[in-house]
Amino acid sequence: MLPVSNMRRKRPLKRSFSSGFLERLIDPIDWLSETTFSLLIFLSFTLAFWLGGLSGALPMLISPDEVNEFLVAALGASLAWGIIDGILYLLFTVFEQGGRRRLLEDVQAAMTDEEALEIIAEDMDYLLEPIIDGEDRVALYGIILPYLQKGKPHNIGLKREDFITVLLGHAVVATLAVIPSAIPFLVLRNDFALALRISTIVSFVMLFIAGFRWGRYTGVSPWKTGLLLTSVMAVIVVLIVLLGG
Repeated sequence: MLPVSNMRRKRPLKRSFSSGFLERLIDPIDWLSETTFSLLIFLSFTLAFWLGGLSGALPMLISPDEVNEFLVAALGASLAWGIIDGILYLLFTVFEQGGRRRLLEDVQAAMTDEEALEIIAEDMDYLLEPIIDGEDRVALYGIILPYLQKGKPHNIGLKREDFITVLLGHAVVATLAVIPSAIPFLVLRNDFALALRISTIVSFVMLFIAGFRWGRYTGVSPWKTGLLLTSVMAVIVVLIVLLGG
């Protein structure tokens, strides 16, 4: 995979991040990750042909029909990735619900408040340690404890909006992310080599834009984040191509 995370958690949209229709369906980190990986997959097609053409292993002059086949394969791979990642999202949603239920059951089964607080800390320290000092975390867990002790577990399952997120969120974002990179092949159907070069450049520009927005969302320098993401993805996609991916 190119998996995004071990447990997918919804994050609130920041005002600095666009709040368009798709961004309302899929949270910013997943939106940016989906875009990045979709572009990575598309680049693995274009760079494979580019490097293959330079080495003479692949033809650089192909017919418009063959261009269509190439484009369908590249877009299909990006769409397939979006669907697969969406399905993984559903699985991780169920796993996370199970983890939350286990926390509730463990806290309620604890013999003492101290034992319950240790259970809460084991579950939440990884999330809060980078932003809250130890004493403050203990105080926060003390506030949370009574609510967990009297809480009732909810049923584990998926909601309709979870499936909408898969169909309209992950799959659509994965496809739309590579549309700008696909346009050169539609416009320059009779000059595959030029379309390949332009598409590759467009893909890296899109990666930079994704990194730029990622930087704005996380509060890190957008320019540095954009350049870093573009550089790392360039290395990764070349490795994928060289290893036959």
